[in-house]
This record gives sequence, C-alpha cells and structure tokens, in this order.
Amino acid sequence: MNQDQEHSGLEATRRRWLYGAAAGLAAVAGAGVAWWHWRPEPGGGALPADFWAGRFDTPTGIPLALQGLQGRPLVLNFWATWCPPCIEEMPLLASFYTQNSPNGWQVLGIAVDKLAPVQAFLQQKPVPYPVALSGMSGLDLSRSLGNDAGGLPFTVLIGTRGQILERKIGKLHAEDLARWPKLV
Repeated sequence: MNQDQEHSGLEATRRRWLYGAAAGLAAVAGAGVAWWHWRPEPGGGALPADFWAGRFDTPTGIPLALQGLQGRPLVLNFWATWCPPCIEEMPLLASFYTQNSPNGWQVLGIAVDKLAPVQAFLQQKPVPYPVALSGMSGLDLSRSLGNDAGGLPFTVLIGTRGQILERKIGKLHAEDLARWPKLV
C-alpha cells in the first residue's frame, strides 16, 4: 500500500467518525428537545381571574359551574373523542378519581368536541368523573392555563387554594398521577 492509499483510508475513517459523532450529537439534542417539550411543567401560575366563573354544558344536559369545584384539588383534563392519546389516558384518570375522590380529589374532563360524539363515546366507555363540553373554545381556555401549543391531551393540576401546581401536555402516565397527591 502506498502513502496516498494509506492517507485516503485514514481520511475515510476520520470522515465516518465525524459523521457518526455528528449523528450522535443530533440524536442527543433531539431527545433533549423532545423531553423539554413533553415534560410535566411545574405550575406556580395563577388561574385566570374569571376561571371559577366558568360554566359548561354537559353531555347529560345539566350545566356545570366551575365554582362548585373550588376549594378542593382538581385535575382538569382537556380531551377529544378524535384524540387517541386522550382516549388511552382515560382509564388512568378514572382509576385516579375512584381511588382519590374519597380524599376530596376531583377530576373534570373538558371535551374539546361536539355533543353527539361525546355522548356516543361515553355510552360506550363511561367514566366515573364529570365531563363538560367546551367545543373548540376549550382550546382558548387551555391556552389561558398554559397550553401554548394548543395540543391535546392537556392536563392541569389545581390546588386547594386555586393555584396551578402542574401542567402536562401529552398523554398522562401512572407516574404523573401517583406523584400528584403529594403536591397538594
């Protein structure tokens, strides 16, 4: 092997190493960005001034006033029937509600959807917690609570004094819900 071939081989090896390092760095950066975007966000924020004055229709036709939920911990979950991760997390929310409602915990599902699909869904898969209907205006409410992306599902943990303790965009996991009672 002559000197030119040896130099060419070293250059090819160095190039592969450089490309591999760049790809690895890009993967780590991408994972970091994904984690940052989908992590639970600490609260610390105040609710909008008119939050407890809000009123919603429900699939049963009985209006729901947010004021009646004031003073106890509240998990507020924005969802839609057309949102697969929303549907996937509902059994977790139902279990959380069943286990924690004797201790004063509340869960409210706010459907960013129309009446007929929500009624049909709840007939097939009922949940033990109340569900309110917001239509697309629910996205405005979720934005006012910190959902800048306007994505679903979006969940907010509200403490007994009306403070936002935590926000989560994306599907809830059992670890999220297991941690939340300790925050109140």
